[in-house]
Amino acid sequence: MTYPPAAADIFGENLDRAIAYHQSLATDGTVRGFIGPREIPRLWERHILNCAVIGEVMDRGARVADIGSGAGLPGIPLAIARPDLDITLIEPLLKRSVYLGEVVDQLQLDNVTVIRGRAEDKAVRKQTGPVDVVTSRAVAPLGKLAGWSLPLSRVGGRMIAMKGSSVTEEIERDRTLIRRAGGGRIEVFTVGEQHLAEPTTLISIERTN
Repeated sequence: MTYPPAAADIFGENLDRAIAYHQSLATDGTVRGFIGPREIPRLWERHILNCAVIGEVMDRGARVADIGSGAGLPGIPLAIARPDLDITLIEPLLKRSVYLGEVVDQLQLDNVTVIRGRAEDKAVRKQTGPVDVVTSRAVAPLGKLAGWSLPLSRVGGRMIAMKGSSVTEEIERDRTLIRRAGGGRIEVFTVGEQHLAEPTTLISIERTN
């Protein structure tokens, strides 16, 4: 199995788990409709590595909730790269949550829990408890995403969402919704510069109340 050199640097002694996850996405994940066939050649760069590097901005031992986890992005690569993190994957669709459970078992990811439900459900919030960081990737427009993410975070915690080049426009458009959800300080930055040709853009919003 070939893999980019950056994968060894990012995953270290857990590289075998990352390779197994890549294989799962390229086969089972594609057959079950979670990954498009055209994405297979760029699974490493566009999906696995660019998700794993978001751990660069997370404190050791942080409690993390990944909402709308889908096929496990960014939560699974993050869990492999950062086994010290306590990660909960939140996914509403049954077929996806079943797949996530299978992957967690297959890769023996002891630091990962899968919950089937929606981030805005009271039962999910109660089960997850206030976390340090809420992550997401391509889940919803920023204002709606803040309304789902920030209530899962503890006061002083934050949501860290993977976003594209339009993030600045989203901030201006949805600033009122962000504030209404309890959001305070907003930062936009990139991670993974030393590993990726296209660094990952993140938005961080602190929960203030």
